[in-house]
Amino acid sequence: MYFLSGWPKRLFCPVGSPAEPPFHIQTDSQRAFFAVLAPAHLSIWYSRPSVLIVTYKELAKSSTQFGSYKQVEWRPDSTMIAVSTANGYILFFHITSARGDKYLYEPVYPKGSPQVKGTPHFKEEQYAPSLHLEMKKVLDLQAPIISLQSMLEDLLVATSDGLLHLIHWEGMTNGRKAINLCTVPFSVDLQSSRGSFLGFEDVHIKDMEYCATLDGFAVVFNDGRVGFITPMSSRFTAEQLRGVWAQDVVDGTCVAVNNKYRLMAFGCVSGSVQVYTIDNATGAMQLSHKLELTPKQYPDIWNKTGAVKLIKWSPDNSVVMVTWEYGGLSLWSVFGAQLICTLGGDFAYRSDGTKKEPLKISSMSWGAEGYHLWVISGFGSQNADVESDIKNTANQPGILQFQFIKSALTVNPCMSNQEQVLLQGEDRLYLNCGDASQAQNPRNSSAHSEHKSIREKSPFSDGSLDSQGLSTLLGHRHWHVVQISSTYLESNWPIRFSAIDKLGQNVAVVGKFGFAHYSLLTKKWKLFGNITQEQNMIVTGGLAWWNDFIVLACYNLNDHQEELRVYLRTSNLDNAFAHVTKVQAETLLLSVFRDMVILFRADCSICLYSIERKTDGLNTTASIQVLQEVSMSRYIPHPFLVVSVTLTSVRTETGITLKMPHQACDAESIMLNLAGQLIMMQRDRSGPQIREKDNSPNQRKLLPFCPPVVLAQSVENVWTTCRANKQKRHLLEALWLSCGGAGMKVWLPLFPRDHRKPHSFLSRRIMLPFHINIYPLAVLFEDALVLGAVNDTLLYDCLYTRGNAKEQLEVLFPFCVVERTSQIYLHHILRQLLVRNLGEQALLLAQSCAALPYFPHVLELMLHEVLEEEATSREPIPDPLLPTVAKFITEFPLFLQTVVHCARKTEYALWNYLFAAVGNPKDLFEECLMAQDLDTAASYLIILQNMEVPTVSRQHATLLFSTALEQGKWDLCRHMIRFLKAIGSGESETPPPTPTTQEPSSSGGFEFFRNRSISLSQSTETLPASKLNLQKTLSMPSGPSGKRWSKDSDSAENMYIDMMLWRHARRLLEEVRLKDLGCFAAQLGFELIGWLCKERTRAARVEDFVIALKRLHKDFLWPFPVIPIASISSPFKNGKYRIGGGEQLLKSQSADPFLNLETDIGVPGAPRSQSWLGNIGSAHQEIDTASSHGPQTQDAFLSPLLNKGDECSIGSATDLTETSSIVDGDWMMVDENFSTLSLTQSELEHISMELASKGPHKSQVQLRYLLHIFMEAGCLDWCIVIGLILREPSIINQVFGLMQSSEVDGEMLQNIKTGLHAIDRWASTDCPGYKPFLNIIKPQFQRLSDITEEQIQPEAFQPVNKTPEQAASPRAEDSRNSACHSSSPSGETGSSSTASWTEGTMAGSPEEESFQDGTYDCTVS
Repeated sequence: MYFLSGWPKRLFCPVGSPAEPPFHIQTDSQRAFFAVLAPAHLSIWYSRPSVLIVTYKELAKSSTQFGSYKQVEWRPDSTMIAVSTANGYILFFHITSARGDKYLYEPVYPKGSPQVKGTPHFKEEQYAPSLHLEMKKVLDLQAPIISLQSMLEDLLVATSDGLLHLIHWEGMTNGRKAINLCTVPFSVDLQSSRGSFLGFEDVHIKDMEYCATLDGFAVVFNDGRVGFITPMSSRFTAEQLRGVWAQDVVDGTCVAVNNKYRLMAFGCVSGSVQVYTIDNATGAMQLSHKLELTPKQYPDIWNKTGAVKLIKWSPDNSVVMVTWEYGGLSLWSVFGAQLICTLGGDFAYRSDGTKKEPLKISSMSWGAEGYHLWVISGFGSQNADVESDIKNTANQPGILQFQFIKSALTVNPCMSNQEQVLLQGEDRLYLNCGDASQAQNPRNSSAHSEHKSIREKSPFSDGSLDSQGLSTLLGHRHWHVVQISSTYLESNWPIRFSAIDKLGQNVAVVGKFGFAHYSLLTKKWKLFGNITQEQNMIVTGGLAWWNDFIVLACYNLNDHQEELRVYLRTSNLDNAFAHVTKVQAETLLLSVFRDMVILFRADCSICLYSIERKTDGLNTTASIQVLQEVSMSRYIPHPFLVVSVTLTSVRTETGITLKMPHQACDAESIMLNLAGQLIMMQRDRSGPQIREKDNSPNQRKLLPFCPPVVLAQSVENVWTTCRANKQKRHLLEALWLSCGGAGMKVWLPLFPRDHRKPHSFLSRRIMLPFHINIYPLAVLFEDALVLGAVNDTLLYDCLYTRGNAKEQLEVLFPFCVVERTSQIYLHHILRQLLVRNLGEQALLLAQSCAALPYFPHVLELMLHEVLEEEATSREPIPDPLLPTVAKFITEFPLFLQTVVHCARKTEYALWNYLFAAVGNPKDLFEECLMAQDLDTAASYLIILQNMEVPTVSRQHATLLFSTALEQGKWDLCRHMIRFLKAIGSGESETPPPTPTTQEPSSSGGFEFFRNRSISLSQSTETLPASKLNLQKTLSMPSGPSGKRWSKDSDSAENMYIDMMLWRHARRLLEEVRLKDLGCFAAQLGFELIGWLCKERTRAARVEDFVIALKRLHKDFLWPFPVIPIASISSPFKNGKYRIGGGEQLLKSQSADPFLNLETDIGVPGAPRSQSWLGNIGSAHQEIDTASSHGPQTQDAFLSPLLNKGDECSIGSATDLTETSSIVDGDWMMVDENFSTLSLTQSELEHISMELASKGPHKSQVQLRYLLHIFMEAGCLDWCIVIGLILREPSIINQVFGLMQSSEVDGEMLQNIKTGLHAIDRWASTDCPGYKPFLNIIKPQFQRLSDITEEQIQPEAFQPVNKTPEQAASPRAEDSRNSACHSSSPSGETGSSSTASWTEGTMAGSPEEESFQDGTYDCTVS
């Protein structure tokens, strides 16, 4: 509502010695001047600029006669001031302005500035006037004066002898006798026939304030009792006065009255403020609410504030400022919501944590429109340890000026149907809408269109854009700040009203005269071109936007006429473009609903107008017609009491059902906030109904309104929307109320389900109260959010040393900023419905909001709050709500996550209570597994670990671990390994000892190479000569993974985990899922080499070479090899060649770069009959003969290049075989000049083969890494398969070399032989692209077969005991390079390449391999 801004300012007091500091400040009725009292001085200050104008100094002689000054009171017309003195005198001063054009301060403009000095009222606005103070009369009341109060044309004075004097402003008593309080009867209410009198003699009034709307005085007596005195007739005499007690208050100190809400706030010695109102029926004083600090918010200060010293209501009556005897300021909304308190946080503590002395206030007064609070302060001066000079500067009383920003709702309540938050400062506006330039979306255009349907016309038309978009309204915490045009402010300060349009793209402001508007798109202000037009209108009832028009009610100073005007935003700001309608009485409030304008006027009548857009040639205007007038004078005692008036579509009748949503669109009722009472008047449908089709809509007679009904008390703001949305009818047809300290209320419609007939006993609507932690300023209806603002503070005291006296304000006060904030309210409403057994309605409401991004959070909040309340309750709960809430949440798919998230955020002690309601965590865990929601299952595992015995949690963890392995959830797998180990170590009493020697199983497979000391080709001289396992020749890592796996090898837990990992690895190998195996090993640090060594003859055997080869092609997106057309002998009849074949090939390949590899494609019969591949032995001759074709076939190699650019594209032999039907077609002659290329045919062919048969680079790196692993583990059959895929003879040669030179298991040799024969057969029939490569390795294979026939030792694979000479042999060197270098098409050897085993964009751990000098350095980041 109101928010502090920046630092307070200190006003410079040029007069008065430190012995005579100011102690009292009082503003005049217009808040343009302030009177400041010192013991013998009276000063008058001007408010803008804040300057001292004149000071009256009492002479020493008369000062001793009168005594020091005590209180000051202004005459309502600001022409006189009355000052009371200590010795019972009242001094009357006349204020006269200097003659002629004499001004005290004048603005100085630079030459050529556009300021026009000829405008009306210019000098009054721009110049500080020069005034004279003159004492005209002295009145002696012969008793100390306690209180002075201006009442219309009289001055009411209370003296310490218990008398009330009514004095005319001219200083005469008018012959009226003083009233003795002892003769005024007091009772509990005004209905009592006679009241008791004040029994004892020394009773007098300590403080009093006149309330115009209650017509009486709120008084505080010197004995602490409080009451209200009212004249029973127009005569103000002792016989006519009656008093009413407030029975519960006996420690009153001061009082302040709120005229708009008819509230009397009494400050008490206890530090609380009791706010009373008068019961209309009985006249008794009723307690409305209390303003008090709670021990929860202020544990160290709440009962140590001292008595309430001062209470001041703001000029718009929407907030109240309270200060205490021991210091401190607090700001509260009208019905008790706390907005600011300086007794906590940065106000009370320095940045180093030490406590500050609170600000003590002796007097305060609000400035114009509530933008400033003028305060006379003295900081607590009991601090003796502070240096004296600081004490003198900072603690001497001075005038401080606090600055405030306030919500536009305080003065312009028609803003409550908007979804934006708009705050107004004295020279700027704060908007919460996002950048308007981004907000220009298609839905804006509907604002300019004619009235089609309600949904179309609404700027928030389609469902997705309905509510402004959360991103713009909630996007960030910063405000969009608009500086108000200084030209407009100069002559029209202060800003009284502001309004923003529905789209949040235009704002309008109203100052003293006229108005101005601003577009956030163009970033420009639009002012009146003719300044006299601006200065001739005073806006009285606020303003509102209707589409592109500004609607406002004003008083025309020229014609002395009340008017309703409509200005078009896009045209020039001029009365010529305005539509003006004359109004009978002054307009106090204005509001717009769809195409209707509603005015509330000073004669207590409500007038409805229709508004429509009219285009007259080029000019667009709006026309306004009166629809209906309703007199409210019977129900409203005083027009000033009406806080807001709005039209709504809300109604309570049975007619409103789910079947007839169209009825929810009309203006059905008037909502009137009468001094905090929300009154509703519905249309009366009981009389004869007029059939609409009989009349044209223009002269349609509107239904009359029923008598008013009170809906709620203590209402500060009302929000309702004119939009409709069938999906979210609960939220859009509800009425939202802000009730100050009591939180919020929603008046929710209840709909029968499935178009059933509503129950007769079920009411149509229900009022649900709920508390929120922020002060609501706007409601986002569809998004179920409340928007607000909150004060935040920043400390800058560290910038100053304790010695800097001048900067003390920056040290004593934090810098205040206003931040945007928001809060979800849906869980409160759902809970309230469940409490009232309206589960069906709660379900309907929740289902309509289930798409909101924070809906899971809503369910979680509801469950958490109910659990906390019920589980920590000291008394048993007769009807617990938790089972109902649990049952309600099960209706949503997020049930499992909601429960576990709630449990994880709740302390362990409450878990049993929670799971007693929601179900056994074991069952919920199994549900998660069935639903494949492994992350939620993992959360349940943590709960099971705490609630169940270790065996149960191990059992469930194993289940989850195996499922996670299966689904490749590596992060989860890592957590599960850690978890299983933790369970194991937790069971044993002492942690397992760390082994001194590291076992092979302790090596993390992927970090295995990090500290390698032996490469494949290095000499084994340094090794022991005995027969060693291959893995023993490798030094084990000492890195973290080593420690991870190096628990005691006897530990059952480690063995158990290893068994699971081995089982999974075995499955992957059996299913030929090498890519997954690599991923698995790299991600989980599985020691693959050691395991493969053990499984070499079992799981790590290749059962079917052809299936393995096909599977690898598919997994690694590796293309099947293609044969260059150059190799085909038969098509080249007579050496002629047709280029068209290449073109056709180009088409067929580009058509589908991702060929389906699921199916095995056979080669058509015709090409097979040709000699695609000759005898295996004659491979070299065939290649040579192919190259002899020379120039004629130079074009052929271009076709396989097509897929090179696309990493994931897959080539296949079918690309060629499909187009091989061109063989029988005509062949065109190739131009002989085509042979001018310098490359030979075989070179070109080789390059083309290279490029066409390569898979993605990532796959190549992964395959080479796997090759290396298998080579180390001695799984030579897998090395052969990978060598075939990579089509590198050097790899095959290396494997054959190893097989010849080492004692390889005969079974493996036999398996390799059989496998290669099977691949040869498959290549001959299905994939001829492999034949050339098979031909190249044929001689080696033959040699191997010969060796195989000799006797082979069936021993385990042993490391090759090569001599240093052998190790240095070229073949070993060659094989090392071929295994360790990735060859790139450019011919360079890749120095480093990155293999990421995680597929796609899955966030895994990228592994880096550097192939340098035969050593691998692989890291898992």
